[in-house]
Amino acid sequence: MRTAVRRHLGKLMAVVALAVAGGAVAVGVTLPDDDGSDLARAGTAQQDAVAPEGTVEPAPAQGAKGVGRDPLTDAETERAEKLATAGNALRMDARDVEGDRGPQHLSTNLTEVDPGLSDAAAGERRADVVYYDYKSDSVVTKTVNLDTGKVEDSRTDQGVQPPPSQGELAEAAQLLIADPSGADLKGDYKDATGKQLTKPDQLQLSGMVFRKKTVADVPAELKECGEHRCLRVITKVVNGPWIDTRDLIVDLSARNVSRLG
Repeated sequence: MRTAVRRHLGKLMAVVALAVAGGAVAVGVTLPDDDGSDLARAGTAQQDAVAPEGTVEPAPAQGAKGVGRDPLTDAETERAEKLATAGNALRMDARDVEGDRGPQHLSTNLTEVDPGLSDAAAGERRADVVYYDYKSDSVVTKTVNLDTGKVEDSRTDQGVQPPPSQGELAEAAQLLIADPSGADLKGDYKDATGKQLTKPDQLQLSGMVFRKKTVADVPAELKECGEHRCLRVITKVVNGPWIDTRDLIVDLSARNVSRLG
């Protein structure tokens, strides 16, 4: 009987603790006495309604190398991108979004594990580094083994359009600002801020690849989109309103702006 009472007492005390932790203002509990008779014990616990002030702790130091399927560390990302362009023609032959020598970097991510690899090989850290070459309008993907320092695979695809990078969005916005089609964008910016719009960093930018199949009547100047790198840019005044530029399509390959409809 004493054992049963103690178990019952333990359960009740757990309930009290949970209630207090949950912010209960008053808790009343009836506990059994050791001899089996019920002895009423009323207690009141008052909780402070104001939570203690929190503290902000710095993020833990990031290691040089991740473990398992951890996201790439900054050091791994930097190393992968250096290895991907070291000692090959891509760095010399390709062109970026501004026409400068070297490919346009799009993304660097941890490589998906190939189920055909051995356990030892699958445990190695690999990164896929993706570029766009504006000279050939092609996507170049380099798979780098971060444990061995070797480029294990290199693929070149045309007609493939990954999501745009921030560098590409900035260049597209610059073309919009400079083009006569961007007059409404500049006018709306002036109305919202009282200032002239002259450069992309005055805007908060997002966007997507323009796909012809989403539009019923594609203008002739956009027929090459898909083979060319074409973007629809979404613009917003920094700390201000959105500006509708959805009908303006920027062909980064041809470096021109066209309007839908």
